[in-house]
Amino acid sequence: MTDDANPLLVPSSLPYGLPDYGAIRPEHYLPAFDAGFREHLAEVRRITMVRSMPTFENTIEALERSGETLQRVAHAFYTVSSADATAEIQEIEERLAPLMAAHEDAITLDAALYWRVSQLHERIDELGLDAEQRYLVERRHREMTLAGAGLDDEAKARLTDLNQRLSSLSTAFEKNLLADTNDLAVHFDDVAELDGLSEGELSAVQRAAADRGLPGYLVTLPLFTGHPYLASLRVRESRRRIMQASRSRASRGNENDNGAALTEIVALRAQRAELLGYPSHAAAVTADETAGEPQAVERMLRQLAAPAARNAASERARLQAIVDETEEAPFAVEAHDWAYFTEKVRQAEYDIDSAALRPWFEAERVLQDGVFAAATKLYGVTFTERTDLTAYHPDARVFEVANEDGSAQGLYILDLYTRDSKRGGAWMNSIVDQSRLRGTAPVVVNNLNVAKPGEGQPTLLTLDEVTTLFHEFGHALHGLFATVTYPHFSGTNVFRDFVEFPSQVNEMWILWPEVLDSYARHHETGEPLDPAIVERLRASETFNQGFATSEYLAAAWLDQAWHLLPAGAAVDDVAAFEAAALADIGLNDPAVPTRYSSTYFAHVFSGGYSAGYYSYIWSEVLDADTVEWFRTNGGLTRDNGDRFRSLLLGVGGSRDPLEAYRDFRGRDAEIAPLLKRRGLDG
Repeated sequence: MTDDANPLLVPSSLPYGLPDYGAIRPEHYLPAFDAGFREHLAEVRRITMVRSMPTFENTIEALERSGETLQRVAHAFYTVSSADATAEIQEIEERLAPLMAAHEDAITLDAALYWRVSQLHERIDELGLDAEQRYLVERRHREMTLAGAGLDDEAKARLTDLNQRLSSLSTAFEKNLLADTNDLAVHFDDVAELDGLSEGELSAVQRAAADRGLPGYLVTLPLFTGHPYLASLRVRESRRRIMQASRSRASRGNENDNGAALTEIVALRAQRAELLGYPSHAAAVTADETAGEPQAVERMLRQLAAPAARNAASERARLQAIVDETEEAPFAVEAHDWAYFTEKVRQAEYDIDSAALRPWFEAERVLQDGVFAAATKLYGVTFTERTDLTAYHPDARVFEVANEDGSAQGLYILDLYTRDSKRGGAWMNSIVDQSRLRGTAPVVVNNLNVAKPGEGQPTLLTLDEVTTLFHEFGHALHGLFATVTYPHFSGTNVFRDFVEFPSQVNEMWILWPEVLDSYARHHETGEPLDPAIVERLRASETFNQGFATSEYLAAAWLDQAWHLLPAGAAVDDVAAFEAAALADIGLNDPAVPTRYSSTYFAHVFSGGYSAGYYSYIWSEVLDADTVEWFRTNGGLTRDNGDRFRSLLLGVGGSRDPLEAYRDFRGRDAEIAPLLKRRGLDG
């Protein structure tokens, strides 16, 4: 195939550079990557071969201009490999993983390039740079140094080998998890076994079975340990089967078992950290985050774990009391019972039936009159669906985003529904990064995993799914609004333990009166959600937070425990390691399982959160403090939106995030609002 015949190797003619997915075929990807690798290496070689002394323009700016073809190809491919990973795409990703790792190392560890960047860093005060340029020199130098650019050739060769192997292992981990998650979907023959599910939920599980050519009903599994259906399924054995399937993913000793892959990943990450001069992978990661060191992370997690475990134990006692009072043959509350009896307590104490709220959360109305409408009120942006533009899958919808003055801002793509070829969870990613230097505007994607109902049935969301949509849209806004010159700082390219902050802030609008009143309307009658129910929802915001905080902290601590291991430490039994780690922090209640067990902890073993899953709670300190600011400054107003957009979202990664936060808030964030939100201040 000639380069001219490959649609990935020419800039897309579609609006905003949206890849022409209608013309792209799987066989285009590897040749396009190969061409992108060669072009990028040649561009960097031209930088390092310049005979004159380094300047910002001939080194840093030239580096920012390089690799545009490779970035275009990579964004197009990795969007598909996570959201529509057919067997053919998975095979390409497996072949690509070590090649991509080797290429990244070839750039990052280039001694001649590092010398030029270091020369500029030494003379930074003499260069007459603006603030973004100065920060770019600092970041490039620090990132290359931490990545090992200063190592000798032998150490660099070892580092490159480690990175390639780690890339292959992470790809294998994700592939195993997807396969085992699909294999463990729970099949039911009798609808009575699913007593408690709504008509829409039954339609979804019936459709899932039919899609695989099965009779009856199929309950597919989300990424996290629990399942939304556990809150309403009345048959205890059905709940047990779903929970057991979920917790056994990639740990059954079959060809999809992730135990060997994850222990090798941990060992190799520790070896890499040692090579780079760090005592652990966690130390290497946090050295370039706002936390600074793993000890700061541990202090926070331990500070929160004790009150969270105490609150969870109190919640479990309330659940047990309900079981003892209402069940003919009482039993001890187990993990698969928690959500179901939590709903009974919620109904008894707050008169709220979460499952009964779904008719008020029809997906299209939540999107248009909730998520989009809140953004319009706050930032003045509007969203117009572009049915003339085709994304990578028929379920993915494309919206054009415009500012209040009518100027174009970018494209937003929403891919709502689950499918066997989509990895679990929910996420945001970019297809095109904004950059003044390159003249590009942002194209961003939100992926969720909502069960798709049968034809003609409405998509009714749970409150958790509404929360996820608002959360991921917060990431999308960050990607859309960041307005920088250099692509290195585009969108959500910020410190990992800051990246969740904008998404968490966006969740505040879910129960904001004027937003909720707009989108929470019964899908058949248009009736608004009863104000009394809304007040009870607000009153119950700290309800079950002992469980929610404990399951999250348990996962965050597991991530730290694995990545605090020094080089040479060996783990033979994954389950035993988990048990010891959770006991160490006091979060080993079997009725409150960790949100992710190691073998399906994709965030840290195949995603970008290794030694960084703590970032959700770390960012939530800033989030809770920001929510307090909005509430005391008038809430959902254009002035507040403009301030938040210009000082935080708009700067992307071009400023130190804590400095940007101080400019916005006038001080550092305080932890008290977070403790109050999660009921940990008592």
